Amino acid sequence: MKPIHFALAAALMPLALGLGACGKKTDAPVVADTALAKVAPPAGKQWSDVITATPDGGYRMGNPDAPLKLIEYGALTCSHCAAFSTEGFPTLRDDYVNSGRVSYELRFFLLNQFDVPAVLLATCNNAPDTVIPMAEQFWAWQPTMFNNLKAAGDDAQKALQAIPASQRPAAIARMAGMNDFFAQRGIATPQGAQCLSDAGRASNLAAQTQKAQNDFNVTGTPAFILNGRNLEVAAWEGLEPALKKAGAR
Repeated sequence: MKPIHFALAAALMPLALGLGACGKKTDAPVVADTALAKVAPPAGKQWSDVITATPDGGYRMGNPDAPLKLIEYGALTCSHCAAFSTEGFPTLRDDYVNSGRVSYELRFFLLNQFDVPAVLLATCNNAPDTVIPMAEQFWAWQPTMFNNLKAAGDDAQKALQAIPASQRPAAIARMAGMNDFFAQRGIATPQGAQCLSDAGRASNLAAQTQKAQNDFNVTGTPAFILNGRNLEVAAWEGLEPALKKAGAR
């Protein structure tokens, strides 16, 4: 998904992310002549129970040694990401990740200024195993966020630009109803306020977005990277055939 519309475009954060980055060349498509063997999970678990933070700022679910390593660059404000969350993620998790043949890593991508507080709050409790489930819940709640922003009106959204940058994430979170959403999921208001004021983490998110553009030519979301190659698909109907072709069948 490209940066969102209906007056949100007028309020986009000036992240200076360089959307015209060329990106690195990628390898040829992953193709397997035969199906890959399934891998048993640790005793008493499914592979989808195994979630860890990665050195690249992502959150990986599944077998860390899976032969097929899938990365999703997703934005919490992206409606196409929300659609994938509903239409594709359950099957990806239950049939592909739990087979041990595919690992799934979520890396957040900033489309606009509304993504900044959303990600800061989604990752606020520093518990890697909660981040992917929290993102899935946020995508399900996303229409409520859009309704809240619409109710606030265009003038209120434009007025955000007059607020000091350090205070803007907290103002956006209040306007969008994010504070209440995350408070209901264990991020207390004082804790959330600390995360929203963390300029260093916000800067890191912007840097990760820039790196995605440079490394994989990611310019919209969702974007799916399989074993280092941008599949250039944005929906389950395109992703699943690529996984099967690569041996997850």
